[in-house]
Amino acid sequence: MTTENTQAGTTSVTEVLDSSKVKALACAKAAIEKKGENTKILDLSGISGFTDYFVICSGMSDRQVRAMADAIEADLKKQKHELLSLEGHTDGRWILMDFGDVVVHIFLDALREYYDLETLWADAPKVRIPSEFYGPVASRLN
Repeated sequence: MTTENTQAGTTSVTEVLDSSKVKALACAKAAIEKKGENTKILDLSGISGFTDYFVICSGMSDRQVRAMADAIEADLKKQKHELLSLEGHTDGRWILMDFGDVVVHIFLDALREYYDLETLWADAPKVRIPSEFYGPVASRLN
């Protein structure tokens, strides 16, 4: 098993991926809480060299897209995760948030359909988002 050196000792690749998955789920939860639609998490850890997870979601207006990005940034900052790069916030049509091991794409619905990242990364396994992220209405949706 491959390991990384840290101040506290060593961390296994599995532990790093688990913390990345937790971060991706936190991003998805923050987006869903702002009424993000069709939220998906793609596991790119085995097929990408630049990130471990994509979080992809849609909003119905530029204001909603920006609100989702702001909520994600605030929640992740509370958890001491650094936002490395933010693109597209001014226009609010496609916001890209780079947390290193997690990259978040927040689209206006029509642009998401046009760029179709899910098809581009069709080989990536999808991560199940817990139904409780969707609140009490989720039990009626399943």
